[in-house]
Amino acid sequence: MSRPKPLSGFPEFLPAGRIVEQRVLAALIDTFELHGFGSIETRALEPMTQLARKGEIDKEVYVVRRLHAEGTAEAELGLHFDLTVPFARYVLENSGHLNFPFRRYQIQKAWRGERPQEGRYREFLQADLDVVGQGVLAAHHDVEVALVVLAALERLHVEFGVPPVLLRVNNRRLAEGFYRGLGIDDHLAVLQRVDKLDKIGPAKVQQLLVGELGLSQTVAATCLELATISAPDDSFVERVRALGVRHELLDEGLEQLAGVVRAGSQAAPGRIMADLKIARGLDYYTGTVYETEMQGLEHLGSICSGGRYDSLASDGRTTYPGVGLSIGVSRILVPLLARGTLTASRSVPTCVLVAVDAEETRGEADAVAARLRARGIATEVAPKADRFGKQIRYADRRGIPFVWFSSGEVKDIRSGEQVAADPDVWTPPALDRRPAVTGA
Repeated sequence: MSRPKPLSGFPEFLPAGRIVEQRVLAALIDTFELHGFGSIETRALEPMTQLARKGEIDKEVYVVRRLHAEGTAEAELGLHFDLTVPFARYVLENSGHLNFPFRRYQIQKAWRGERPQEGRYREFLQADLDVVGQGVLAAHHDVEVALVVLAALERLHVEFGVPPVLLRVNNRRLAEGFYRGLGIDDHLAVLQRVDKLDKIGPAKVQQLLVGELGLSQTVAATCLELATISAPDDSFVERVRALGVRHELLDEGLEQLAGVVRAGSQAAPGRIMADLKIARGLDYYTGTVYETEMQGLEHLGSICSGGRYDSLASDGRTTYPGVGLSIGVSRILVPLLARGTLTASRSVPTCVLVAVDAEETRGEADAVAARLRARGIATEVAPKADRFGKQIRYADRRGIPFVWFSSGEVKDIRSGEQVAADPDVWTPPALDRRPAVTGA
């Protein structure tokens, strides 16, 4: 069989990269659970009618059919492209068994049939965090989810050297009220074009607003003027007021956004900013919206996005409003691992290799390994009874720091130090017990 060709857009890590990923996920899970969020997992497949609720995104969905399903009346299914839409379905199906406000995190893969490039993949891992209410959801949860995610990302920065982040926030009510105050009825159409500002620049966005939506040059320029406003505190409020637009939704959005920025700036100084060009083109967002960049890697785009959705989940009688953010784990890790920015100290969890004198004494080596494992020390036994020099080189190739000999001695193969040791007492240095993850 010839060597298979890589499948573009489906990243796979070598063992050392997988160790980095697992450590990052463990830190995220620990942070989420410290704040009282519980884990769920949803199925990979959803009906296309459910997935298409997000709008034109259905063009990117991987459709799934059974090989021999031709001619059947089976519903068309697709792989989920994010975790929010299946989560909305999950809430509706299980509402009678959930306690509200329901606090969940979910770490799963998703799939999109888009053009692969750095930071964008066809198969990718996401970590989502949401709070969902029944009927109503207090505004303070908009602040809470932002702070929990900031705490998680700051932990990745401090513990592993992942670049620090800047969370940019806006409010859809603010934008809608501003546009309505200008006499614009189709605020979503304006939002979708303003959302392209970073990609195509203000001149082309203004052309779209005038040419496609029929706005006057003056109104289009005022929409762009709003989008240029940003601030690390609530000073943006007066700058918006100075534009002279009035609407009750604008007042509501300004108040909500100011509350998020004030609380975020106090809890995580330098990590949050009001940025009124953040639009989030998806039509189910109704309030606060978030985008997050890694400093120094802004070209990757947002690595953590989300917002408030007041009507994504509804059974016709009860509405389940929510707010949440999604961390693009693959978008963070794949480029950092490729650059060597994040590395693991070894590619295996093994801390100790027990050497084998001869195949006839392998049972004794197995017994020593079992005693070490009973104390939580990751241990493997040499695969072959060979000269000790070869067994040491085997350990070195795999990054295993210690070799245990039948003489009752353990050797640190990095320093060459060899000491007598008892497998029921000896303990490796804390930093060697598990692979370490470090940033460049």
